[in-house]
Amino acid sequence: MDHLLSQAQAILSTTPSRWQTLTSVIPEELLTLAPESGEWSAIQCLQHLLDTDQKVFPIRLRAFLAGQNFPGFNPDTDGQKPGSRIEPSALSASFTSVRNTNLKLLAGIKPSDLMRTALHAELGKVTLAEMLNEWIGHDLMHTVQAERAMMQPFVVGSGPWRLYFKDHDVAAHPAAKQE
Repeated sequence: MDHLLSQAQAILSTTPSRWQTLTSVIPEELLTLAPESGEWSAIQCLQHLLDTDQKVFPIRLRAFLAGQNFPGFNPDTDGQKPGSRIEPSALSASFTSVRNTNLKLLAGIKPSDLMRTALHAELGKVTLAEMLNEWIGHDLMHTVQAERAMMQPFVVGSGPWRLYFKDHDVAAHPAAKQE
């Protein structure tokens, strides 16, 4: 289980710099482009990561350590509402600040803490190790989702090469909605 803690620190620490790069060099029209109606743009993915770093993961970490249960999180009702206009670089800076605070909190977790349990309001009994795996997967999933959204105009414009993007081509295979 020691490797989970080091992997969590390693992966979760890379996400802010990835977003800082994306928001500083990618044109805003690509960052705000939703691949299709109802799917998230890259900037909405970043807002969701900020929401969960503020309202979900640190609260859950503290709950596990305190032996407390915790509620679920619904991004549609508990997260920032789409449409609130925040400059992408400012959003990225906020995310970086919050994530750095959370990484310090995560640094205090010991391998013996990983088997602590709590009741999740929707999922039932969960362990801290399971929650850390979910946090890592969640981070990577929404970063990939953001990159997939930005990829769409290039997939469409790639002519005969488009077939090589079939697994990522939203128009060819509408994706199931993600969290």
